[in-house]
Amino acid sequence: MKFFLDTAHMPDIRKAAAVGVADGVTTNPTLVAKEKRDFPTLVGEICSVVDGPVSAEVTADDVEGMVREGRALASIAANVVIKVPFGQVGLQAVRALEREKIHTNVTLVFSPLQALLAARAGASYISPFIGRLDDVGHRGMEVVEQTLEILSNYDLHAQVIVASVRHPLHVLEAALIGAPIVTVPPSVLWKLFDHPLTEAGIARFKADWSGLQETLR
Repeated sequence: MKFFLDTAHMPDIRKAAAVGVADGVTTNPTLVAKEKRDFPTLVGEICSVVDGPVSAEVTADDVEGMVREGRALASIAANVVIKVPFGQVGLQAVRALEREKIHTNVTLVFSPLQALLAARAGASYISPFIGRLDDVGHRGMEVVEQTLEILSNYDLHAQVIVASVRHPLHVLEAALIGAPIVTVPPSVLWKLFDHPLTEAGIARFKADWSGLQETLR
């Protein structure tokens, strides 16, 4: 399973890239707004650090505007993927962009049927939002399971990005069902490294080694 980082914060992106767990990056207008920086410049900087797909979202609400923004963002770097909100207008823009060989990521997907429509429109990536589904009493990961089965049934080649991840258990569940990609906020990514037994083991090794050095003096 590939790890994408769900952030536009460069220090976190650089840190994840250094550890080798930044296969891609997903951004959205909210994440970008937090950085208070010029959007195209920020996208270019992210792409200079991450070789994999970098999702940059359009903000227009009409087909022509989405396509125009998508072309401009795609011109920043070869690995930019255009993030488009699900909907009739959005899928029209996806079809137009994909015809121009510009990869797209359909976001705000909340049902397997929405995912099927996005795949039929030609989307390269589909992002089901599992955390938001959990928040309203649904089992978000079930949408991912059903989406993966549907795409396999019909040999549709869109890749599923498990999004709106809230905690490490979401990552584990995604891996167990074979999701190809999970995009995680930095706060969740760093938790994946932690385990009290690992920390205790390191502390024990250090103490034993220090004791040995004292004995040899």
